[in-house]
Amino acid sequence: MSILIIEAFYGGSHKQLVDLLQEELEDSVLYTLPAKKWHWRARTSALYFSQNIPTSGHYRILFASSVLNLTELAALRPDLGKLKKILYFHENQLVYPVKKCQERDFQYGYNQILSCLVADVVVFNSVFNMESFLTSIGKFMKLIPDHRPKDLESIIRPKCQVIYFPIRFPDVSRFMPKHKAAHLQKILSLKENGGTAPSTALPFQQEQRGSENLLKSFDSKSGLGDAAQQESLGCSVRQESYLKTFNSSDDSSTHHGERKQNQCDVLAEADDQQRPLHIVWPHRWLEAVYCGCYPLCPKDLVYPEIFPAEYLYSTPEQLSKRLQNFCKRPDITRKHLYKGEMAPFSWAALHGKFRSLLTAEPREDL
Repeated sequence: MSILIIEAFYGGSHKQLVDLLQEELEDSVLYTLPAKKWHWRARTSALYFSQNIPTSGHYRILFASSVLNLTELAALRPDLGKLKKILYFHENQLVYPVKKCQERDFQYGYNQILSCLVADVVVFNSVFNMESFLTSIGKFMKLIPDHRPKDLESIIRPKCQVIYFPIRFPDVSRFMPKHKAAHLQKILSLKENGGTAPSTALPFQQEQRGSENLLKSFDSKSGLGDAAQQESLGCSVRQESYLKTFNSSDDSSTHHGERKQNQCDVLAEADDQQRPLHIVWPHRWLEAVYCGCYPLCPKDLVYPEIFPAEYLYSTPEQLSKRLQNFCKRPDITRKHLYKGEMAPFSWAALHGKFRSLLTAEPREDL
């Protein structure tokens, strides 16, 4: 196994990423700790892994999230310290909100800075994550009373790059209105085919392996899938019931097909006006929009990097006004076609970058 993947907090997005990498990249091995007691994982996982990862002359690359204190591991295991060390940031502790600025809070951010100094490549999941970390180093280090290190940002920055978190989108077309499913195919296919005509196979069909488990996980965590499914199925049941009544009362067949379609269209339009608007907090935005949701996010943090300006609000008053308008005309929101991009976040678009990242020429001292 040439790729050694270490995850000190094996849960949530951390688990999703390393599982995907191990499944899709050949010649890799994964060592993890359960996603419990995050603070203790950040403090002590390096020592645990140093004692429980077998020595091997086949390792060439070490990939770990920033929960791991990479500096400690490299010192405790010099054989691992010689590898090409890649550190992936899901978040960073220099700007992560805390209730109180305690000494242990400083230690977590300090450990991440040290890990960056030891790493060969530092990867962030967004430009915001990278810049907020790098530009905060100077201010953060001023918390040290005296004898402060200097020029750390300039040392770390050349190692840094952004690779968005990869998502293997499941097939949710059966839950979506036809116009949104068609639009989804268009924007994904156009992006991934370099602007050519849409392909006949949706990207989620190309990434179908394991998608059912991802969909189940997404449904259980966000509630979005259940809401979308219930809404879709509810509409279908109402239409079916109405059409059965309509068909039983009309024995003529001359204009049956045309009447059936017209009645269905009228029913669907009336249904859009009457059905309540579902407002959800999905926690996984890149997936929620893919499922047909209309994103409404603060004009802050990473959101302006991901979503066009029309989906952002600046003040609570703007948020309230937008929600009121949506509730007054839920049909407009349901018919809306998302104007941003989703293809850059798919595994189909990102797998090449991860493959390039996780390759290295053997060094003479290995």
